[in-house]
Amino acid sequence: MREFNKPDLTAPRFRPEVFHLLSKEFFDEFKKKYPRYAGYDNKQLKNIVKTFNKTVYNLVVDTRDGVQLPELIGWLFIGTCSNAKKRNIDFAKSKQYGVEVSNNNFATDGKLAKIFYTSYAQKHKMKNREYWSFVACRDFKRLVAKTYSENWNMYRVVENNKKTKNLYGKIQYEEKLKYLTQSALKNYNEFEL
Repeated sequence: MREFNKPDLTAPRFRPEVFHLLSKEFFDEFKKKYPRYAGYDNKQLKNIVKTFNKTVYNLVVDTRDGVQLPELIGWLFIGTCSNAKKRNIDFAKSKQYGVEVSNNNFATDGKLAKIFYTSYAQKHKMKNREYWSFVACRDFKRLVAKTYSENWNMYRVVENNKKTKNLYGKIQYEEKLKYLTQSALKNYNEFEL
């Protein structure tokens, strides 16, 4: 076992620049573009956005295949990945015992949860889709961490050498096949050949 060196809490930290989308300027431009929402307060509009986001991430956690975002922006889903090659250190226990303790994820058979976002749509390609990105909010990350260990085998397995767009091509093919078989069974009459 290697000795664990405690981090220096007084050392300088790198803090990335944070951009807040829901600012006063954003709401002013929004109200200019859509005058029918001019009667709403900025706080009300912010609550509408947060409620929508909460609905989306709860749906992502509850469904295996994730959610297709509005306006065909992309897909959001939770994937099961194999354990990382490097050691996953549990900092709280390492600090407590003074020795490097790794987190082996025994509750999930060594699997990890990752939140995936892909902007590769199957039907219509969006202009500049390479520039779209997704950063999960703290509540979404915490909800995934809490619920993943309870039902980790429900989510899709994502291999590190496969593209995520191939997963959704397969999903759409399976849904279309399921729809065709169900509609064929509804119209099937064994006495009419």
